[in-house]
Amino acid sequence: MDVSTRIQERMQATGLKAVQIVKLTGATKGSVSQWVNGLSKPSGEKLLALAKALRCDPEWLLTGKNDQNIDIQEEPAQWIGGIETWDSRTELREDEVELPFFTDVQLAAGYGAAQVLENHGPKLRFAKSTLKRKGVDPAHAACVKVTGSSMEPVLPDGSTVGIDTAQKTVIDGKMYAIDHDGMLRIKSLYNVPGGGIRLKSYNSVEYPDETYQAADAKNIRIIGRVFWYSVLI
Repeated sequence: MDVSTRIQERMQATGLKAVQIVKLTGATKGSVSQWVNGLSKPSGEKLLALAKALRCDPEWLLTGKNDQNIDIQEEPAQWIGGIETWDSRTELREDEVELPFFTDVQLAAGYGAAQVLENHGPKLRFAKSTLKRKGVDPAHAACVKVTGSSMEPVLPDGSTVGIDTAQKTVIDGKMYAIDHDGMLRIKSLYNVPGGGIRLKSYNSVEYPDETYQAADAKNIRIIGRVFWYSVLI
């Protein structure tokens, strides 16, 4: 199954027509037509906008990997219904919980950042039901910023990710936050026979895969698995 076939599959599943995708993504009619007919592939902000419209994972659209039914729109829980403003004085709803947002802890989507400072002030709100559905215990979850370009187009520079520190077992193809010899990084991880590990970037042209055998893999500490991400487009 190629990119255009996956796009057509999600269009059928969501009931969207090409003209609606044009409105939802801001792409031209010609671009959408080329995506649907396999003459070109969406990338960058347009890929993220298309995945948002089709309610699926952008990586799945490009590669067929990961679950096509990951709904990137259902995770943020700052509001329910209409848009509402809130601050630290706004009371939590019954189905809400706050997760710490470490604005000065940056996970490098590249070759890593050796020094970070933690800020325990800001928080992001999530629905308890959303976290429960993902199997995430709020006591073991936090949000951080991502810097760099190695995980583009899925995670552009400045994206925010939610990390579940209770989930450290490597599931091939899932994204994880890692401490690599003192460098905080975010990568897709794969198991390598013999106890090794492979670090993969979506932007593989600029950031080729890194494979570490068991001896060197001991220097890689898994902080937790990415269970949510937010991208402004």
